[in-house]
Amino acid sequence: MYIAVVGNIGAGKTTLTNMLAKHYGWEPRFESVEDNPYLSDFYKDMKRWSFDLQIYFMNKRIHDVIDITKSGETVIQDRCAFEDRYIFAPTLYEQGNLSKRDFALYSELFDIMIKLVPQPDLVIYIQSSIGNLVNQIEKRNRGCESTISIDYLSNLNNKYNEWISKYQGKVVTIDGDTCKFENNDGDFANVIKEINKNL
Repeated sequence: MYIAVVGNIGAGKTTLTNMLAKHYGWEPRFESVEDNPYLSDFYKDMKRWSFDLQIYFMNKRIHDVIDITKSGETVIQDRCAFEDRYIFAPTLYEQGNLSKRDFALYSELFDIMIKLVPQPDLVIYIQSSIGNLVNQIEKRNRGCESTISIDYLSNLNNKYNEWISKYQGKVVTIDGDTCKFENNDGDFANVIKEINKNL
């Protein structure tokens, strides 16, 4: 089984992925941040590095899903390939950081490659307000994220809500503003209850 935890930057995906992996005994797969060769450059100059970063993420995530499928294990993944295609790449294109030519090529490559892998059996979406995201980003204090703009986060949030509303598959939505699963046992128990209903 393949489960994906999705949501905007700072929503709490990694924390929830860790907690669910421990609770269920699932194998966790995490987004490549510390060893990502493009992320720091991207946040310094989005226009120059957007295409490179999107290709890197697409390659990494498609390979991850191929490995997940081959493993036969139940795997929970921090972020999935669909987020790049339907949220990050379109936002970068609309903001002028990804050219029309590069966006078209990226989209074509993605649409070919995604046919090679299954979609998640369950998507867990952490929906958060901009204020909550900013607080979380500041709290974790990753240097490369210090230049993220409110406009960028807002545009991503809009894209997430649009994508989730059209997603053809099982979705559990968590209110990241009110559900403090990391610090509140009752909130985490409610998350588990919702997941169990959909497994």
